[in-house]
Amino acid sequence: MISIYKKELQSFFGSITGYLVIGIFLTLMGSFMWIFRETSILEYNYATLDQLFSMAPMVYLFLIPAITMRSFAEEKQKGTLEFLYTKPLPNYTIVMGKFLANYTLVILALLPTLLYYYSVYQLGSPKGNLDSGAIIGSYIGLIFLSGAFVAIGLFASSLTDNQIVAFILGAFICFTVHWAFMFVSTLSFWSPNVASVIDNLGFNAHYSSISKGALDSRDIIYFLSVIVIFLLATQESIESDKN
Repeated sequence: MISIYKKELQSFFGSITGYLVIGIFLTLMGSFMWIFRETSILEYNYATLDQLFSMAPMVYLFLIPAITMRSFAEEKQKGTLEFLYTKPLPNYTIVMGKFLANYTLVILALLPTLLYYYSVYQLGSPKGNLDSGAIIGSYIGLIFLSGAFVAIGLFASSLTDNQIVAFILGAFICFTVHWAFMFVSTLSFWSPNVASVIDNLGFNAHYSSISKGALDSRDIIYFLSVIVIFLLATQESIESDKN
């Protein structure tokens, strides 16, 4: 697993890919935070990082599938996945190595946004007038959400040898699981209880809950379960190709 992890990271940072991903994410987040008038914190009368945590899932919707689309699809296209099968490596180590490498890249892209926290902290009146508990919760929620998106992206990549198809499929599944349940739950013919159950099937309800700063074990278990389910599905997918 460690060898796969190192190989994937080297492929990211041995080319422009890793730096491009981090640069795009920070540019988009910086634009939403400071430049675009509709979301710029400079247009607000209070210090907040709500823009970062509300827009990051939308950016991740496209960015993470773009990162993960090559993980298995490219290996299949080039025929190098069969080479991995010849090594004495269980399939789960291949999946975990790729998952951790992609996840590491996403976390590395997120870390520099702590500068936004420092900046907003300094801009507060009085200085430090921020709901730090909610911000910490939002970061934790974003870390769990990004992990689930990475697992979904890997699963999508394992289904095809076409990277574009893997990207579209990954983005579609991420959108469906994050937002579709929320939209469906708002339909008028559901009873409140049924609507609540449907809403809680999606990412958004659990991400929003964690972002309030109160860590609920149910939300954490939910995200961990989703990650495990999609990683197991990815393992099954590559095992079916192997056979």
